[in-house]
Amino acid sequence: MGQLVARGHELTPHPDQADVLVVNTCSFIDPAKKESVDAILEMAEYKRIGRARKLIVAGCLVERYRGDIRKEMPEVDALVGVNELSSIVALCEGQEAESNPLEPYLYHDLTPRVLSTPRHFAYIKIAEGCDHPCTFCVIPQYRGKFRSRRFESVISEATRLFQQGIREINLIGQDTTCFGEDFGMRDGLAILLERLAQIETPREKWIRFLYAYPNKVTQRLLDTIAAHPALVKYMDMPLQHASAPVLKRMKRGASGDIFLKLLERVRRTIPGVAIRTSFIVGFPGETERDFEELCQFVQAARFDNMGVFAYSDEDTSKSFALDGKVDGRAIQNRKRRLMAIQRKIAKARNRAMVGAELPVLVEGLSKETDLLWEARLATQAPDIDGVTLINDFEGSEPHPGEIRRMRITEAHDYDVVGTLLEASEAAPGYAPAPLIHIAL
Repeated sequence: MGQLVARGHELTPHPDQADVLVVNTCSFIDPAKKESVDAILEMAEYKRIGRARKLIVAGCLVERYRGDIRKEMPEVDALVGVNELSSIVALCEGQEAESNPLEPYLYHDLTPRVLSTPRHFAYIKIAEGCDHPCTFCVIPQYRGKFRSRRFESVISEATRLFQQGIREINLIGQDTTCFGEDFGMRDGLAILLERLAQIETPREKWIRFLYAYPNKVTQRLLDTIAAHPALVKYMDMPLQHASAPVLKRMKRGASGDIFLKLLERVRRTIPGVAIRTSFIVGFPGETERDFEELCQFVQAARFDNMGVFAYSDEDTSKSFALDGKVDGRAIQNRKRRLMAIQRKIAKARNRAMVGAELPVLVEGLSKETDLLWEARLATQAPDIDGVTLINDFEGSEPHPGEIRRMRITEAHDYDVVGTLLEASEAAPGYAPAPLIHIAL
């Protein structure tokens, strides 16, 4: 989007108004592939009946099924793989692509960028690719080996975003905890977070990182999070399972007991930390005993936020060749049962917050009703965790992008409700920007 806008093109969220349709795809698991294909077919129809004259497909689906797309989808005019992003302008303008698909792509602070998020938070990708051998994952095959962005490039981009009024930055990558290792840095993520926390801003800022690999969580990283108020007390650490035999077949290692000790260390070092994780149920060879062990682990761990994925048998993953495949119905039953356990835990943790006064980042009017405002606690990452609903406020009306204190008055399974207290900072002075998309 940044390259196209820099070239003078206009983005539109309305596919019937677009001259060129660009579908950015994912192919990580079967539901993502299906959603991607459905989007391509939907846009192909707009090309047939609308003003669009070109349909371009980009992203991971291209990496996995380039030949199949060319053969089975003649409506598609051009393909853009994950290392060919610099060719998007030429392809939209009907020229030949000049990028080298074999040269690993990684954007930097000078790469043109258009934020697709509201004006008060943004994502920064600090690394690309992955070197972990997880047998269920196909990311390394299509995203390549792990590579970090240059340290100063990340600092420069974050500084610019804060100067533009961004209040919250979320650092992402396939494995953020390996940041800097390819440059020979030790505790690179901790060093980066410390520098980011020291960036001077006129108002309070939030910084979080996502996707910590458990055996890469060092004591220095935990100490750094605990030491700086700007670093939100939040850890997203996908553990994938708790049974040692299953983790071994996943090529993840460790066990539930090891994870419980790690969680205890995280909570001891960072008072009030919220921990999010995710698990895969139905992995090949997962027995009823393995699943029961996972259930007991979740009850003992008391996660603040948790996601559960049904195992997806990807034909290019190493787990595809494993025996002991679990029946699809059993997988779905296990997923429902594990989420039912977590639902009770999450509701109990939310109830414990009733009466507390905590800072929230105001998002805007609720997507459900104009009668409520929506906000997020520092312990709620955008899009993946629950939200905080505002049903009353004291003093001035809320403004998107404000960080204000809120009194929690109600608790639900995953969301909380409360009263926004009197503003302690000046209103940011702007309305939320609309979400910008290439027609999709």
